[in-house]
Amino acid sequence: MPETRRMAIVGYGKMGRLIEQFAPEYGFETALKLDEFNNGGFEGLTAENFRGIDVAIDFSIPAAVAENAARIAALGVNLVIGATGWQQDIDRVRAAVESHGTGAVWSPNYSVGVNAFFRVVAEAARLLAAQPEYGSWAWEIHHSAKKDAPSGTLLKLVEEMRKAGYRRAIDVSSNRAGTHPGTHEIGFDSAADSITLRHTARSREGFARGALKAAQWVVGKRGFHEFGEIVFG
Repeated sequence: MPETRRMAIVGYGKMGRLIEQFAPEYGFETALKLDEFNNGGFEGLTAENFRGIDVAIDFSIPAAVAENAARIAALGVNLVIGATGWQQDIDRVRAAVESHGTGAVWSPNYSVGVNAFFRVVAEAARLLAAQPEYGSWAWEIHHSAKKDAPSGTLLKLVEEMRKAGYRRAIDVSSNRAGTHPGTHEIGFDSAADSITLRHTARSREGFARGALKAAQWVVGKRGFHEFGEIVFG
């Protein structure tokens, strides 16, 4: 029977609790839980707390991600970053991981389906890039408590469209309401027809399971990786 690995959860909200719930299925014991009450000033990120920890999963708040990552890398612990809205600090996080010789996985979304959706949208954008009659839009809706808007996932979709060669304007919009777990829509419209591509999450479970897949993979690895690399190679 495989050895159980020890995991730290940084940011013990709804996602942190889901990760703890599913962790045993992925061979993890939740050995440390940090939140605003015991890590509000990063005081929980100590060598003593992280002794024997194989991997940390961060679903904290955007403003804390870069400092969490830098301190966890300095402790020699590998990391999965599940929080969104922190990508302006991605160079700092990458540098910390690489300088300490640790491993990290990041993604704006840990749903396997969304990571397939990135590629579907990129291919549609590539096919229509040279067809000027097609305008495009990018839209998403999430629950009212989500901090960032547009979502990191929507920004990643737009980035994938740009990388695929779509240079025309993309109208980007967001809504926040209720408890919606997340819908992302990309559309292309012309006078002749309309194409709509949509991904709808039914719950947060897919995000938690994806983060745990990333945690399994990153144990013992080095470097800064994106989840899509793990899912599709």
